[in-house]
Amino acid sequence: MSNEEDPVSADITVTSVEIPELTEEEQRDRLHLERRVERAFFEAGKALTELRDRRLYRSTHKTFEEYCRDRFAHSRQQSNYLIAAAGVYENLTTIGCQNVANENLTTIGCQILPTSERQVRPMTKLEPQEQQEVWLRAVEVAGGKVPTGRIVKDVVQRIMERTKVPNTYQIGEVCQILVKENSELRGKGGCWGIVSQANEFSCTVRMWDGEYAIGLQHLKSYNYLPAECEQMRVICDRINQVYSSGLEESVQKFLESLGKLNRAYLTDLEEKVLSLLESEITHKEAWG
Repeated sequence: MSNEEDPVSADITVTSVEIPELTEEEQRDRLHLERRVERAFFEAGKALTELRDRRLYRSTHKTFEEYCRDRFAHSRQQSNYLIAAAGVYENLTTIGCQNVANENLTTIGCQILPTSERQVRPMTKLEPQEQQEVWLRAVEVAGGKVPTGRIVKDVVQRIMERTKVPNTYQIGEVCQILVKENSELRGKGGCWGIVSQANEFSCTVRMWDGEYAIGLQHLKSYNYLPAECEQMRVICDRINQVYSSGLEESVQKFLESLGKLNRAYLTDLEEKVLSLLESEITHKEAWG
């Protein structure tokens, strides 16, 4: 076999392909698009907040929860996560670079910021100053890069341990909800709830429209007597049995007003209206 026919000795020609460098315009476009990707969860949270606060869903849906489910396939929890994350993100932009336009506050701008909702989820229950402290520490642990959600969660846990306050709340105790800049509790300020579970750093609280896990810093006991706590438990049970996301807005507003009582009883009028609603619900259930 000749050399020309021998595949082992045959010459192989490799043509190199030169990849052109990005132009200045392309580099700017890349940075701009990367920033949009990084801020996607923040923009979604801001948009959801405005849709909710301005009630822009009212022409097609009775409640924000129904609207998010139908329009975005979001559960209420998922929407709340995004709304809360947007609040944390906005707070973190105030750590530094206050004079820089918001669109430049990214991981490739003058400071490192979150790029996903899961990275900030562990911080949503913290005070604004604590959020900033956690994030700076998490970035440091991550070696100056965007930290993972796991790193952030670990840092939060360490700070919570450092500032641990004993949970003195008792099951059945009636508490007032204190919002304190926690966007997840928006609309719940002044509401009362009944402690159904006491955890290490939070309590599970039953309110007029469901159960919520609330940090200790967002609770304040009414110091009701045991008999008064029992009265409020009965009222809470009655409201929960009547409440559903599909109720007319006027009915929801009435139930919400009961959820903000600062007394351990119903007036005669409140009792009559609630009894009427209970009767209506029972009648509908009986007739399917």
